[in-house]
Amino acid sequence: MTLYSKIIGTGSYLPQQRVTNADLTAQLAAKGIDTSDEWIVSRSGISARHYAAPDELSSDLAVAAARQALAMADKQPHEIDLVIVASSTPDYYGSFPSTACIVQRKLGMGNGSAAFDVQAVCSGFIYAVSVADAFIKAGAHKNVLVIGAEVFSRILNFEDRGTCVLFGDGAGAVVMSASDTPGILASKLHADGSYADILSVPGNLANGAIAGSAFLYMDGPAVFKLAVTVLEQVATEVLEAAGMSAGQVDWLVPHQANIRIMKSTARKLGLPMEKMVVTVDQHGNTSAASIPLALDAAVRDGRIQPGHTVLMEGVGGGFTWGAVLARM
Repeated sequence: MTLYSKIIGTGSYLPQQRVTNADLTAQLAAKGIDTSDEWIVSRSGISARHYAAPDELSSDLAVAAARQALAMADKQPHEIDLVIVASSTPDYYGSFPSTACIVQRKLGMGNGSAAFDVQAVCSGFIYAVSVADAFIKAGAHKNVLVIGAEVFSRILNFEDRGTCVLFGDGAGAVVMSASDTPGILASKLHADGSYADILSVPGNLANGAIAGSAFLYMDGPAVFKLAVTVLEQVATEVLEAAGMSAGQVDWLVPHQANIRIMKSTARKLGLPMEKMVVTVDQHGNTSAASIPLALDAAVRDGRIQPGHTVLMEGVGGGFTWGAVLARM
């Protein structure tokens, strides 16, 4: 029997603190930095974002989202045999133990399931779903918990209005299980390290201290130009791999980075804006969490129904990009 993987549950979590553009502009004004709601919305489409509490870690957000996904999938933690967490803001600066192992512990799995992190920044969830799909199709795992979780507010320079207004915190999760009917129809992943410098946190740990900067750096125009190009290309590529056309896509769930990039991709694919799931206005850019957050929102409000075909795509630092075509 041919094995496939299928998304059978989704979940999400947003920290309690909601920060509107008015809240943020007031905070920046106190530092002498001039910005406005109109400036932020016109450039990004973002009106609000959420920030984690001081004692909330990526693993805490991940666990809350995972519990929702497990409940929808009607699975208990001990039934999960692989945990993959995509995050650029892991619980530990040295990245070990992995946030996935911490999530495993906090969920009380206690079953020796495999667990590891994936680092592809804003493309992380797409990379993680592709890895989970390959493991399931190979028969190595049956039930995989895939999570994107970020606390980007911890790495923002609030004296750089070009970046600090764009990002937020949150987590999204899916449960993927072995199926005898196709779920993940195709996936494509790419990276080009020659663009590593345009989006990064250019610091490293040396002798117990940070050498360089621990703040996010982004060359906005360069990222925008590359993103609109590669997102169209990878979307077309994954559709061709599945033998499908854009007209057969029920929903586009793109990485929620910038509404102008998102609209450009939909337009180039010939998809009406009504078929695109948009949460960037209320969540900001939550990096690896943005796609599963948006997916869960559309599943829970009834837009995405069983049998619908969903195109998910992301682009992030590295430079990385990828797409997954899924039948729900």
